[in-house]
This record gives sequence, structure tokens and C-alpha cells, in this order.
Amino acid sequence: MKRIYLGLIALAMLAGCNQTSEKESSEKKMVIGVTMLSMQNEFIVNVSDEMEKKAQELGIELITVDAERSALKQIEQVESFIAQKVDAIVMNPCEVEASSPAVTKALAAKIPIINVNSETSTKPSAFVGSDDVESGRIAMKFIAEKLGGKGNVVMMHGYMGQAAQIKREQGAREILKQYPDLKLIAHQTGEWDRAKSMSLMENWIQSYGKDINAVFAQNDEMGMGAVNALTAAGMKDKVIVVSIDAIPDALQAVKKGTLDATVFQNAQQQGAKAIETAVKLHKGEAVEKEVLIPFQLVTKDNVATFIK
Repeated sequence: MKRIYLGLIALAMLAGCNQTSEKESSEKKMVIGVTMLSMQNEFIVNVSDEMEKKAQELGIELITVDAERSALKQIEQVESFIAQKVDAIVMNPCEVEASSPAVTKALAAKIPIINVNSETSTKPSAFVGSDDVESGRIAMKFIAEKLGGKGNVVMMHGYMGQAAQIKREQGAREILKQYPDLKLIAHQTGEWDRAKSMSLMENWIQSYGKDINAVFAQNDEMGMGAVNALTAAGMKDKVIVVSIDAIPDALQAVKKGTLDATVFQNAQQQGAKAIETAVKLHKGEAVEKEVLIPFQLVTKDNVATFIK
């Protein structure tokens, strides 16, 4: 009788263990697939780091991959996430048009897809980022006011065809139209890259020399490349340089006075809100289709508030 009783206890304990393991499997970690434009870009790395922080805080597993600026590679990465049956996808698109099929594929597979920081022509489940047109306006307005509405400007584009490049140019050109004596004498891509932009600036110095009054670089990496080239040529004191993102290097350069201004883009909020939005969509909760985080002009007067 005692043996039977002990046997029943053992069976009950075994059943309890099975129920616990079934409960654990039913409450398995949410998995989000993340594909980023380029992990060679400091701002993009900052957004990725913030997503990782938020995911750890919420107990979510992230699978993060680098698209290395290739829209084709990005589509393949999203296809891989779909095959892995992830719960949601966050994409930092390489290009407006060329990355769009990735959105279509995710939606067809009924997996929520959130675009972060950059856009596609095909609308995702939600977008978290900033209005890049606004950043272009802010940067060019600063240049226009510093030059008294008159002078020659060169513009460094980001990776051609990417949403930030298109929209930052749009915003800058809107302001240029308001100042007929402000001339855009050259514009070319520096591909968001510091070394390439330094080389581009060196070429412009050879071509235009002292005719250049200001540089608008569509991100800080390119802005810092322009500052380096101008400094080496002994021209920095005579040329205004403005860029976008407010990465740590750029903030220090604004503090020192080598970079005249940058436009703060909030990596922390973009990364965190992208993950929060993915979680809500996975749970079937209502979300804002578009979360826009404002840009802020950073000059020597207010840079101290942005330096961590």
C-alpha cells in the first residue's frame, strides 16, 4: 500500500513537471528579426544598440543582421526571417523602391513589419522614425541665415535612392528656393561615408576653391569628412559646415567649433519605439501607423545639453 501511494506521488510530480514545461513552451520568448541598412554607419549602430537594450528589458530575442547597403540582400534576409517564423520584423530599409518587396513578402506571410529610421514606397505595418524633409530644411535654413541669404553651397548626398537622401535633399532645396542668391554649385554622393566625403571635398576644393561658402552634408560622417578636408586645406574658418544626426564625434566638433551645426536625430527613441511597436503588433494591439520623432538644431550655444 505504501509503495502504491509513493508511486502515485511520483506520477503526480511528473504530471506537474509536464504541465510546467508545457506552460513554458506556450510562453516562449518573442523573436524579432532585424535587418539594418549598414552596421558601418555610427547612427545606424546607435539605433540597433537601442533596440537591443529595449529587447533585453522586455525579455525579447532579437536576430540582427547587416544588409550591407544591399536591398537585394535585405530582401533575402527578410525571406529568411519569414522561413524562421519570427513573430515580427524590424527593417531599416536600404532603398525606398528596391527594399519594398521585403515589406510585401512579410505582409503576405502575415508577419508584422516595422520600418525604422527610413522608408519604403510599400507601406509597412508601421513606421518609426523622423521626418527627413524637416532635417534638410533645418540644416539649410541655418546656412542661409549664417550667410545672410547669399553665397555658394555644395551638398553631399547620402546613399542615392535611400529615403533619408531623397527627403533631406528635398528639404534643403525647399529652403534654397526661398533664397535666390544662395546658389547650389555642386552636389554629389558621399555614400554616408567619412573617407569618401573627405575625398569628395578635396575634389571640390580643387574645382571651386574659395568660391565655396558652405557645405551641407546629409549626415555627420560626411560632415566630418568635409571638415577634415577643409581643415587640411586651411579653409575651415571661411566655410560653414552643417550635417545631420548628432553622433558623438559631431557633437564634440560643434563644441570645438570645427563643425558649425548638426541636427539631432533621436536614435534612442527610434530604436526603443520600433521594438515597442513590434510587441504591440504581435499582441494584436492598436498602434500608430507613423511615429515621427522631431529633429533639433545643435549649435555651440546648446551642444552641452546633447553631450552625454
